[in-house]
Amino acid sequence: MKKAIRIITSFIVLVCCCVGASVITTNYVNKKNSRVVYVSEQGAPYTTLSQAYMPSGKMQPVDLTEAAEKTVHGVVHIKSTIKGRTQTYQEYPDIFEYFFGGRPRQRQYQSQPQVGYGSGVILTKDGYIVTNNHVVENADEIQVTLNDNRVFTATLVGADANTDLALIKIEGDEFPIVPMGDSDELKLGEWVLAVGNPFNLTSSVTAGVVSAKSRKIGIYEGAESIESFIQTDAAINMGNSGGALVNVRGELVGINAALESPTGTYAGYGFAIPTTIVKKVVADLKEYGTVQRAMLGIEGGDVLNMRQDDRNKNVNFGDAIDGVYVSGVVDGGGALAAGIKEGDIITAINGKKVKTMNELQEIIVQYRPGDKVTVTLLRDKKEKKVDVELKNARGNTDIVKAADMEVLGASFQEVPEQTRRQLNIGYGVQVSSVNSGLMKDAGIQRGYIILRINEQQIKSVDDVEKIYKDAVASPNQVLFIQGVYPSGRRAMYAIDLANE
Repeated sequence: MKKAIRIITSFIVLVCCCVGASVITTNYVNKKNSRVVYVSEQGAPYTTLSQAYMPSGKMQPVDLTEAAEKTVHGVVHIKSTIKGRTQTYQEYPDIFEYFFGGRPRQRQYQSQPQVGYGSGVILTKDGYIVTNNHVVENADEIQVTLNDNRVFTATLVGADANTDLALIKIEGDEFPIVPMGDSDELKLGEWVLAVGNPFNLTSSVTAGVVSAKSRKIGIYEGAESIESFIQTDAAINMGNSGGALVNVRGELVGINAALESPTGTYAGYGFAIPTTIVKKVVADLKEYGTVQRAMLGIEGGDVLNMRQDDRNKNVNFGDAIDGVYVSGVVDGGGALAAGIKEGDIITAINGKKVKTMNELQEIIVQYRPGDKVTVTLLRDKKEKKVDVELKNARGNTDIVKAADMEVLGASFQEVPEQTRRQLNIGYGVQVSSVNSGLMKDAGIQRGYIILRINEQQIKSVDDVEKIYKDAVASPNQVLFIQGVYPSGRRAMYAIDLANE
């Protein structure tokens, strides 16, 4: 499922290997001894013996093979398959046939199967595995191969396109795991290992350093998407998607997701989703089947970037260099209720400094609606602290449910406030993911907003579940669905539950 995201002077691509990628026939193997890094008592990495000597004359070598050995067994190979389908479409007559009474004709075509490859990380001994959403998105079958060559069929627990994370499950126990670490503790220049299956070559390990943190590269679509990557020069290629980025202690600090390269293969930087985000998303998917996304309820941008934009000449930034400038507050959001105003500059959340919007998002995504955070801000050059109760996209603290309707093969969420305003709708439920099931077979795609089912307004996931259960118990067993896509395109679908 290779995706080229943008082309400027280089490519930024999601690094999931897919059918159609070049076949690697020659594998170049480094025959040198294992790389050794020396660290000081303060933990700073050095690459030469002379630099590693302490004032006392001692040095502390760290062998990267130890971290590799600890983690390679907990990283799995993932094969995802989308089956071929027979699809029907209407073929309309041309203008000549139309005038002579031509009628639309139904045509059928068979789509080809698609197979993609990626990586995943075992988090628990009973078989929960985290990977990228783009590795398993729309897959009908998910096959997991362990480092010891055991093969399992996995089930999808839940997925979140906004963070490009997915949670899958294999049955069994005492699986090898990669222990969870804290990406907040990573420092620039610190050594890390990327573990995965590049080019379908299993159990590969590469080393590099942390080049940057909280990096945004603009590869995910949608206003709700979260990007706050760890940037590393450890070699990451197609097939590394969903694999592990670990520190020298063998602890998971990120999930590899993308690479930047002038060729589409490694020649630049790799990007990993930090565990500060991974832990929260995985916990939500495991408990609720969908992510409980908290929102601060502001609009704005980085002070530094806005200062450099000529369009903001009249904006009063005061003496602030870093932070997030609040250009607006969302109606019904927690920020408005707490008294945050346009023109405020947010400098910290719960005492943790915030320099950019990416850093702010990375912090907020770790909380759930109903949680409270302390926001430090500058107003009229004076520091002020306010307590904010975080809310969801609907402006409340309710739990977003994943409906118990597995046969439909979809997850649902509240419609984001910004989308509701753009489309001028006051109700509806959005399809947050589509997997194998009746909705996918009907042609419904992720992002579709359900407004009515069987002529009844849909205001919550509970409404969808109730109408579904009523339809299952009825003689007709049909769902007539009306709705709209975020682009404004309206669409109607019919799902025959009798064919489940």
